[in-house]
Amino acid sequence: MTNRAEDFTLADALRATEGWDDPDTEFDDFESGYADEPDPEDLTTGDLDLVERHELRRVAGLRTELEDITEVEYRQLRLERVVLVGVWTGGAISEIENAMAELALLAETAGSEVLDAIYQRRSSPDPATYIGRGKVDALREIVQATGADTVICDGELAPSQLRNLEDRVKVKVVDRTALILDIFAQHAKSREGQAQVELAQLNYMKQRLRGWGGNLSRQAGGRAAGGDGIGGRGPGETKIETDRRRINDKIAKLRRDLKVMKGTRDTKRQERRRNEVPSVAIAGYTNAGKSSLLNRLTGAGVLVEDALFATLDPTTRRTSTADGRVYTMSDTVGFVRHLPHQLVEAFRSTLEEVADADLIVHVVDGSHPDPEGQLAAVREVLAEIGATEVPELVVVNKIDAADPVVVDRVLRREPHSVAVSARTGEGVAAAIAAVEAELPRPRVEFSALVPYARGDLIDRIHKDGEIGTLEHTADGTRVTGRATEALAGDLAAYAV
Repeated sequence: MTNRAEDFTLADALRATEGWDDPDTEFDDFESGYADEPDPEDLTTGDLDLVERHELRRVAGLRTELEDITEVEYRQLRLERVVLVGVWTGGAISEIENAMAELALLAETAGSEVLDAIYQRRSSPDPATYIGRGKVDALREIVQATGADTVICDGELAPSQLRNLEDRVKVKVVDRTALILDIFAQHAKSREGQAQVELAQLNYMKQRLRGWGGNLSRQAGGRAAGGDGIGGRGPGETKIETDRRRINDKIAKLRRDLKVMKGTRDTKRQERRRNEVPSVAIAGYTNAGKSSLLNRLTGAGVLVEDALFATLDPTTRRTSTADGRVYTMSDTVGFVRHLPHQLVEAFRSTLEEVADADLIVHVVDGSHPDPEGQLAAVREVLAEIGATEVPELVVVNKIDAADPVVVDRVLRREPHSVAVSARTGEGVAAAIAAVEAELPRPRVEFSALVPYARGDLIDRIHKDGEIGTLEHTADGTRVTGRATEALAGDLAAYAV
């Protein structure tokens, strides 16, 4: 039995294809099954960075094709499988649950698969094993049952705690600090950012040098010099001492390099101060939408990704107010609860942009379960870098995905605040107006009759000053307002 359409004929089918070969034939109803590729000229710097971060990379010399067909096995790319461990020392249960959820996001950002998460209530972490001897046995059973190869602890562990846990659990153990440092190492792009991350990692590793068996207790030097020959003889030093010395030498070199880079940044900052250009720093919790807000306000085109610490390198863009005054807006590295001290020290030169700003735009994620906790964590870091005296404007972001009740609660608690959505643009105009209202005003009042031949002065007044009145007369432009000291000095010759 043959299945066919009753009204199908070969003649009708051939008749329908007439004209397909004619180049003048137009098909208005034709739709391609392929997505339109974006024009490369329309891609921003952030778009290109995002493509580069997620593109496939080929590693030369790692071909593993098997010649013997009997040895062929199925292979798949497997993420690191982790179990999360936390200690609840006080507060509401929602706090530890939010902390564990954030630790899971950090682990996923670092490139791992979270299998399980457990936490224990204690008055303080156990000084030997972080969670106590009995809980370590339970943790080992969970690791064996799930097939995990790494345990991540929500806290900074002492070297002895790391060693004891690894000896008992029999898998790799890392703490929250090492996890955050690993994410920073993945996302740092600029030479300064990479040097800052490496410095923080070396400061962390210096006190946590570990080795298997007697590796770190081996001595070099002595009469035989361990095969090192001339220059290697001496009383000898253990391998751990050699490693620590090399780390200290590398730290010293990185500090010298960062000092040179800091001089370059200071020069640019002094240039802005000399021209009295106001500066605005965007700060906030990681993944709160700082880069998205910078793109919305200035069209910077920096990388935007729904991930923790997606952008580390600061970006500064020049923009202007509605009346023409020029100011700069800088995106900074994101903060997080219990930001490692090593990172604060290493990124201090970068964070000085926040402390030296005229206004801090503090971005908070309105859709987060605990926005107040984000505000407190960021302000703790701002106090550590000496930025508490800088005026602050709180911007509650992501209101398109947030609970309106939560947004209203934050706005009531923060009197100087606005609500926006960097994705949809809602509230951005109000945020820009609030930023412009908080910018420092020029200090010197002036009244001048500027000749028409000095149009450059009028242009500088628009950019660096504040115009009160402006009138075009037969003798020139009569203008009053406020100006910087340098501009007021140039206008003194035309004062009226």
